[in-house]
Amino acid sequence: MAKLDKRSEIVRAAVQIIADQGFHGSPMAMIAERAGVAAGTIYCYFESKDILIKELYREIEGKLLEALRVGYQTERPIRERFLHLGINFLKYFVAHPLESKYMEQFHNSPYGVDLRRGRFAKEFKDDDLLYLELFEQGVAQQVIKDLPTILLFALAFGPVITLTRDHILGFIELDDALIEKTIAACWDGIKR
Repeated sequence: MAKLDKRSEIVRAAVQIIADQGFHGSPMAMIAERAGVAAGTIYCYFESKDILIKELYREIEGKLLEALRVGYQTERPIRERFLHLGINFLKYFVAHPLESKYMEQFHNSPYGVDLRRGRFAKEFKDDDLLYLELFEQGVAQQVIKDLPTILLFALAFGPVITLTRDHILGFIELDDALIEKTIAACWDGIKR
């Protein structure tokens, strides 16, 4: 197996196992076995399990941000931009259920808590600015409610995350029309 293929298989296996069994139920040996590599091989690519977990998050987040940016136009009105981002966000995770489950695991763990503390302490990275700028501009233009950023994120993404999980579990079938209605309802929650 080529070096890039080994890394890809490790990443794929780790996302699958962690999404299904959580961080503690996913020993490196199990990930290696699923990836078809020797246990020591993982450490050639990832120094520790913590580094693997954080790197998987960065990779999934990078793919998500790439999907959000497709067709995104900063000169469009705030509402249109919000709908574009929200619809792409929800469609991405509906199409990638393992990545969605992984991200939920991550955000509900100490890793996610540390990440959120940094982001909401104004230590945002450039990638975080997509929504942050949208919210700040919307508040400044009096199009979005003047609420703390963490509350705007919760109102915008809380329902989306819950519905993504319910879709994955088979409680609801999210088609394009329902996705659009869902994001429009999220907009209604933050608009003035």
